[in-house]
Amino acid sequence: MPAALERLLADGPPSSERIDAFLAENAPFPLLEDSRATFVYRGEARSVRWQHWIFGLPTSQEFRRIEGTDLWYLTVELRKKSRIEYKLLVEDHSGRRVLLRDRYNPLRAHDPFGANSVCATEGYERPEWTYPHPESRAGRMESFSIHSKALGESRQVQVYRPARFREHRRYPLLVVHDGTDYQRYSAMKIVLDNLIHRLEIPPLIVAFSDPGDRLREYAADPRHNDHIALELLPLLEERYPLERRPLSRCLMGASFGAVASLSTAWRHPGLFGKLLLQSGSFAFTDIGTHDRGPAFDPVVEFMNAFRKAPGRPAERIFMSCGLYESLIYENRSLVPLLQDIGIDVRFERARDGHNWENWRDRLRSGLSWLFPGPLWMVYE
Repeated sequence: MPAALERLLADGPPSSERIDAFLAENAPFPLLEDSRATFVYRGEARSVRWQHWIFGLPTSQEFRRIEGTDLWYLTVELRKKSRIEYKLLVEDHSGRRVLLRDRYNPLRAHDPFGANSVCATEGYERPEWTYPHPESRAGRMESFSIHSKALGESRQVQVYRPARFREHRRYPLLVVHDGTDYQRYSAMKIVLDNLIHRLEIPPLIVAFSDPGDRLREYAADPRHNDHIALELLPLLEERYPLERRPLSRCLMGASFGAVASLSTAWRHPGLFGKLLLQSGSFAFTDIGTHDRGPAFDPVVEFMNAFRKAPGRPAERIFMSCGLYESLIYENRSLVPLLQDIGIDVRFERARDGHNWENWRDRLRSGLSWLFPGPLWMVYE
């Protein structure tokens, strides 16, 4: 129990006025003290639970109610330099349950499903290169439609052209799965503008691609693989001045998007020399590694085939995964497999979970290692 809460309870159950003062004086929450974080909730309820997404901890932990009050609290041990997304699961006296964001914590993280509260422990700070910088010249976004015979429908593709773009130059290409989400939730355009301005990566052409039926297309679907390799890539090379060699082409994605990137490169060897794979949903048949539901069945089939005959899908692969993700085992297990076939691999772990801000925070190290600019090569 933190010292501030001990003082509140020193003379027995506190009055409503004292609780008001305690909350005002100690905001924002959670209270961080050494390796402990204390969360609070105020209100009538049958139970309050801390609902988080940390692999290795109980999925939810129960708050304790301070006798004679409507104030609840929970203290948990958390490692330094951690970033944790969570909600509060509140059950009222009728048995109705609702997931709520923490009203006493202003930190929020957004994703396609809404928003979560965020606990950042000592040592974690959002990287400064993820914020807009007044000196970074903005790249230009444009879009076009492509009709895919492989998928049987048309798709919109957004393309990032770097500041100071010149038609007579040749540029490396990065193709991003879940492109709109990377822009919306991982600040990717801002990151590109900043890293190019700082000379940490060269100017890139970046194609942001979005799926239709994501869980089907990104689950190693050969039709999607063909769409990227045989339809989108040739059209991009027709429309933009691109370097036409494998080591100037990179596929990237997170979660199922990482599966789509790896499977595309594997089924079309020699096209993409680089991959950036974040928290890949690389489920395969092994003891305790495949119990994720039918959506993963085609992924398991692909990963089993890939592990048996990996070939050489790329020359350099950057991988990242959160230590708080259940996928950490599968991601780590791929590293020696890839290294054994001669691929240059870098693997980065973070004290974070399966979320867009974790993937955002790894963009600098991934992009700068795969596409080193003049300053990054000096740092290395």
